[in-house]
Amino acid sequence: MGRKKKSIDRGHAPDTKYNSTAVTKFVCRMMWQGKKSTCTRIMYDAMEIMQQKAGVPALDVFNKALDNAKPVVEVKSRRVGGATYQVPIEIRDSRREALAMRWLIAASRARSGKAMPDKLADELLDAFNGTGSAIKKKEDMHKMAEANKAFAHYRW
Repeated sequence: MGRKKKSIDRGHAPDTKYNSTAVTKFVCRMMWQGKKSTCTRIMYDAMEIMQQKAGVPALDVFNKALDNAKPVVEVKSRRVGGATYQVPIEIRDSRREALAMRWLIAASRARSGKAMPDKLADELLDAFNGTGSAIKKKEDMHKMAEANKAFAHYRW
């Protein structure tokens, strides 16, 4: 048991344009060196690009892309009797959302070419359609968990 007091989640205030806490969390996760206004501008530009390309409200596209990228299970290493097993465990909701956001941001940064709003919009549209690097990462994690399902009894 830890001796320190448990941290409390104060949450995030919803953003001004879309009134969504998910957009605020995404902007905060994307931020580098405290440049929040730059990230906010990138996010809003990407949302406008998505709305033009998809013809659907941008917030709906963003939320659906985030839901598509959220993993359900992951594997954790457990050491049992000198052997290390990859044990599949279910993920709590806050970690699911954090992983999905991290993967979407990393995948959009890894894309070559264009400016960041274009890359982010393209990655979010790919996730909305069920393709893209972030979705592949989720599927790989699910495959690994499925392959190691035999070690599920080591979960504690």
